[in-house]
Amino acid sequence: MPRTWLTERFGLDVPLVGAPMAGAGDGRLAAAVSAAGALGMFGVPAKAPGSWVAEQAAVAAGSGRPYGIGLMAWALPGNPEQLDAVLAARPALVSVSYGDLGPYVEPLRGAGITVAAQAGTTEEALDAERAGVDVVVARGGEGGGHGRDEVATLPLLQSVLDAVNVPVLAAGGIATARGLAAVLAAGAEGGWAGTAFLGCAETALSEPARARVLTAGETGTAYGRVFDVAQRLAWPPEYGGRALRNTFFDRWHGKEKELGENEAARAELTAARRDGDYDAAFVYAGQAVGLVRHERPAAEVVAEFAAVDELLSRFARP
Repeated sequence: MPRTWLTERFGLDVPLVGAPMAGAGDGRLAAAVSAAGALGMFGVPAKAPGSWVAEQAAVAAGSGRPYGIGLMAWALPGNPEQLDAVLAARPALVSVSYGDLGPYVEPLRGAGITVAAQAGTTEEALDAERAGVDVVVARGGEGGGHGRDEVATLPLLQSVLDAVNVPVLAAGGIATARGLAAVLAAGAEGGWAGTAFLGCAETALSEPARARVLTAGETGTAYGRVFDVAQRLAWPPEYGGRALRNTFFDRWHGKEKELGENEAARAELTAARRDGDYDAAFVYAGQAVGLVRHERPAAEVVAEFAAVDELLSRFARP
């Protein structure tokens, strides 16, 4: 198995991070990914209380191996107890992204926590490096969930590797050992994968939501702000979300201003989420969703990624 900054820093068997995926990945998934030899993470929803963070951190730590937590920088000023709970839990890795990183990097690093930031452009990666992060995640527009949609993973990764001096992980479209091999060969220290784990029973997704994932094709996602606007979430506008395309998205895409004033649409989405109606409710997923075809445990997904060793050995010189 390739030994990289990522595997050495955290004692991993596979140079892979399970992306935080707020709402889809909680402590149970993080623990399963970590137990399998990668580094599992869980994401903290914007409105989650500190007590929820502490509960999920205890579950994630149950594997006995390093794990991580993902925070949204834009949400922390209105919910500072999230940071307090993370500092108390002291995970091995914290990703803080999508907003002003300045107030958070040093407190985290001062607690002995490795700090990552996801970047969707080279300039954003340079800003993260200047803020003092330990590792930058070059996240291309193929990725599921929130982030920029301006640059695809491969061109972004090449540019970021040339631009920054800190270690770089690659995210967006990495769902198999082939994808992991590609970014390692390019110079990344590891992959950052979320969509690959959406078919796992350990996710926080409901059975109907997982069924949607497993039947989605490679063109079955769409990017935009529809679901954030409908929920009245204060995501910075440059960070839209990639989710499975559905009728609610198609109806409101391009009409976000009207949607922001439409209380009936807001109520419709709330009811759909409650009732598991995924013609309206959202499932965040990346363009690699077409590669997720079967429900299986997270350990099996990590084991499949471990085949990266064989792929890379094909190019090793004697």
